This record gives sequence, structure tokens and C-alpha cells, in this order.
Amino acid sequence: MREREMRKPQPKAKRPSQLRLSDDDIRLPARLMHLRHLPWLGCYEQQLRAENKSENTQKAYFYGLRHLIETPLPSERILDQASYEAITIEEMAQRMEPMNGRLDLWTQSISGLRPTTYNARIAAARHLVKWLGLIWPDHIQRARTGKRLPRTLTRRELSSVLDAAENSENPATALLVTMMLDTGMRVSEVCDLNLADIDIDDGSARILGGKGDKDRLVLFTERTLRRLDSWLPVRERLCQDNQEACLVNRHGRRLQPRAVQRMMDSLGEVARLPKGKLTPHVLRHNFATGLLERGADLVTIQRLMGHATIATTRVYLEISDQTLREVYHRAQAMRETINEQQAPADELIDSTPSTSSSGLETL
Repeated sequence: MREREMRKPQPKAKRPSQLRLSDDDIRLPARLMHLRHLPWLGCYEQQLRAENKSENTQKAYFYGLRHLIETPLPSERILDQASYEAITIEEMAQRMEPMNGRLDLWTQSISGLRPTTYNARIAAARHLVKWLGLIWPDHIQRARTGKRLPRTLTRRELSSVLDAAENSENPATALLVTMMLDTGMRVSEVCDLNLADIDIDDGSARILGGKGDKDRLVLFTERTLRRLDSWLPVRERLCQDNQEACLVNRHGRRLQPRAVQRMMDSLGEVARLPKGKLTPHVLRHNFATGLLERGADLVTIQRLMGHATIATTRVYLEISDQTLREVYHRAQAMRETINEQQAPADELIDSTPSTSSSGLETL
């Protein structure tokens, strides 16, 4: 009994994220032990490729990580380019040790960014830290973001954009706008599209290696096929070599996403839209909301858009009040037209008293 009273209680084990590690305490995971003396940059690039991260995602990761890795502690010197690229995996693990204060200094420096941008930086840092076998600290959390509805163009704005594209001096503009609006393709997918991927007879195209390295089928409308038919002779004159790209610039080279964005900016200015309102992704949103308004189900829209999960597609159900009114009035007008074709006018009141004008007056 006396021995039990003299026994001191053992302190509770601390969680790994609560321990302040020293350099000697850091242990790389077994998968990295044989790579510990190699430069981190090439090994991390290989890891991202192995995870099928898109080129845009890889660029975003390295852009965000650069600031984190170069953030100096009070006793450190600022890294130059050569030192940044020469850091070994073992040295990087020591540098990214979550409790040395670097992550906290970095998160404070980016706290003024927009929540979506801040969360993108956090995602990149978290991925690197976990790849190094370290534990992400609990006190660094993602920023809260409000629900943002997809931006779309109204009918009048869309009509102005199509007119501007039709009269553009750039011969590729009309096909580009029509293809993105009628297929929902991403800007990178449009730029990467080759003639061999298009089946004109079937009115479709195969998107190879889209976002998330997924393949899918997109369908062309008659309007898109007409634009494509008009574009092909122009393309043949522009291409002097064995260029496979469907869309090329005036020099016969494959169109690039940044050039497409500049084209959208010019079109938006001609169409008298607010600056930045017309983007390639806005046309993609218009495609999805248009399908939804015309009665397409979410699973079909998901497949045509190439979304990994239907949760991403479900955001298009959050239709604005104005769009809801437009859909309602259009559906009512279509219903009245059908009724007028099927029955005499004097029978309509008796058949649908609750929605007729006479029925409303008696309520």
C-alpha cells in the first residue's frame, strides 16, 4: 500500500505534433531513406508525376512552396537559386520540421491572401510535409471560404460575345468560343486538342489526359461542326509543318492557354463586358447551366464536364433568382404554347383552372 502511494504518476504521452523535435530526432520514412542525399526538387517532381498531378497543379505547388522554403529563420541566411535547388531531401526534412517556427512565419506572411489562394498554398505545404514523413501541425488550419456560385453570362451578354467572336480579325476566335460554349471543354483541353482526336462524322472528340489524367468524350453541336469546317482551310494555310494541333495561332503554332485568356479579354472589351467577366471558365459554366436548364441530369453533366465527383457538379443546382425566373417563365410559355396547339382556347380554362388567368382572379 505504501509503495503504491510513493509511486509517481507517469505523465501522459504527448502527441507527435506536440513534441518539439531536434535535428537528431527527425527520421525520414523508409521510402525516402535511400534518396536522402539526392536533391529534393527532382525527387518531388517525380512524386507529383507518380500521383498524376496535372502540369498546372505541379506549377501551383512549386510556386507556393518557393516562398515557404525560402522563408528564413532569425539565424539563417536567405537562399539563392543554386542553394534552393541543391537542398537534399534530408536537409529539406530538417528545414520543414513543423515545430521550428518556419511554417508559422510563412502562414503569417500569406494571411492577407484571398481564402482560396491561402488554402491552395496550405495544400501545397501540407503535401510536401507529409511526403517528407513529418506531421502537419494541428494549429495551422485552412481558411473558411464562403459558397461562391459559378459566374455565368446572361443571354444578352452571351449574344454580344458571339457577335464579337464572329467579327474578330483572329480566324480562330469564332471556333474557340463556340467549341468551349458548346462542349464545356477546359482551356487546357481545347489547346491540347489534336485533329486526330476529332471524329467529324460522329460529331465528337476524345479528350485524352484531361484534368486528373482522365479521358472523356465531348459532343459537338451542328454550330460547332460548321465553325470547324470553316476553320480547317484557314488552319491549313497557317500550318507550314506537321502540326497536330486543331487550334493554332497566326504563326501556325499550337494555341496556348495564356493566349486564349488574352483573346477573352479582347472579346469582353468589344462586347462591353466588365473587365475580367469573360474567361474560358465562364463559358464552361454557361455550358453546364445551359444543360441543367434544358433538363439534363447531374450524372450526364458530370460526365460531359469531366468532374471527378458529382459534388463538384452539384454546385450548378445553386441557380440565382434571376435565372430561376427565366427558367420558370420559359417553361410556362412553352406549356401555354403546347396547350394552344392541343385544345381550343375555350377549353383551356376548364382544363387548367388553377394556373389560368381566370382562376387567379377568382382566388
